[in-house]
Amino acid sequence: MTNAQQGTRIGQVMAAIHAGIAARLHGPGTRLPSVRAQARAMRVSVSTVVEAYERLAAEGVITSRPGSGFYVAGPSAPLALAEMGPRLDREVDPLWISRQSLETDAAMLKPGCGWLPASWMYEAGIRRALRTLARADAVALADYATPGGLPPLRQLLARRLAGHGVEASPDQILLADSGTHAIDLIARFLLEPGDTVLVDDPCYFNFHALLKAHRVKVASVPYTPTGPDLEAFANALQAHAPRLYITNSGLHNPTGAVLSPVTAHRLLKLAEPSNLVIVEDDIFADFESAPAPRLAAFDGLSRVIQIGSFSKTLSASLRCGFIAARPDWIDALTDLKLATGFGGSRLAADLLLVALTDSGYRRHMEAVRIRLAEAREKTLARLAALGITPWLVPQAGMFLWCRLPDGIEAAELARACLADGMVLAPGNAFSLSPQAGQFMRFNVAQSLDPRIHAGLKRALAG
Repeated sequence: MTNAQQGTRIGQVMAAIHAGIAARLHGPGTRLPSVRAQARAMRVSVSTVVEAYERLAAEGVITSRPGSGFYVAGPSAPLALAEMGPRLDREVDPLWISRQSLETDAAMLKPGCGWLPASWMYEAGIRRALRTLARADAVALADYATPGGLPPLRQLLARRLAGHGVEASPDQILLADSGTHAIDLIARFLLEPGDTVLVDDPCYFNFHALLKAHRVKVASVPYTPTGPDLEAFANALQAHAPRLYITNSGLHNPTGAVLSPVTAHRLLKLAEPSNLVIVEDDIFADFESAPAPRLAAFDGLSRVIQIGSFSKTLSASLRCGFIAARPDWIDALTDLKLATGFGGSRLAADLLLVALTDSGYRRHMEAVRIRLAEAREKTLARLAALGITPWLVPQAGMFLWCRLPDGIEAAELARACLADGMVLAPGNAFSLSPQAGQFMRFNVAQSLDPRIHAGLKRALAG
């Protein structure tokens, strides 16, 4: 039961039943008070109790026996449930940060996670969108989406892409369940087990995890402040004949670097004689203070596929991403999407469309960029006092890629801080190189709590 539900009269009745079951006042199989008796006891309406009982039945907490009443389902809950603690023994691998950030409770400090605090997200716009959709017809609320996804949203995305110089008609855009789902579809479409995929070193840790699931080989190219090291990129093309290269070109994760126009042109020139396809993850587009070059714009969506989503700016709970690619690939990817997931989330796409076209979204993102700039300045000062220095100082975005003091190993520091109630993002999760253990990624929006500085200071001293 959510906090919002608990605050209603229906939620109060549900909470009372839950408490009675947990305290063994209502054992498994016992009959609950009748609807009228419960209404009199709690001084609420009969309809309130009916709705509470129906919701508890839907949760499987109680069962309804027509003509007899409602009964507690078994087995009974334990008297006390311990909160799930962090997995201190888990190996630091590409999924380490995700598991620790998502499995631990809200009390944990999370300077290593990859998203904004919930209070920074576009909550007001999402609530307005929900109210709007609550008045929609039954088709919008209950039917499958079209194979390509909501047409008006694809039209909006085409206009947004044009703002970055990427020419794509709505028919060249396919909606996916998320940015990760988009990459998964592309990998299913283009890769065979044993193929080689190029990634940046360092890169977003989930690229490693997803590619491992597809049983492909991964080769890394060092990333510089202006993009991938072109000499290393050329050598990798020659040595590995990779099928894909996956990268961020707007704001790079985890470094915060931005691809330069010169590097972009030279990279595409190197890729031209090969069979390489480039996947450009543009999930951080709305964090930019000034637009960066896009490989998809220079290439014209010939060998470049662009993907994105809005989980970092609107809501991580609203799962909807997109793929922009050449028409024949979109057609094949649409078939693959139908074969593996049938229809996408029409409701999520409708919500996203309403929220993005809300007049407040632009102002929301302007405020977020200002807050991030202030948080970046404060976080840099606090880290500097601990001897933690940035690889570069980004002009936008939420991440700082930082070098730790000499003799400090990132994985060990992360484990020590985890035991102290803090989730960090050690460099080992972003890179397979030996030097990765000297680095840590910090999310400036999640690093403002003074306890983080104090915890890092204790761990570094220990």
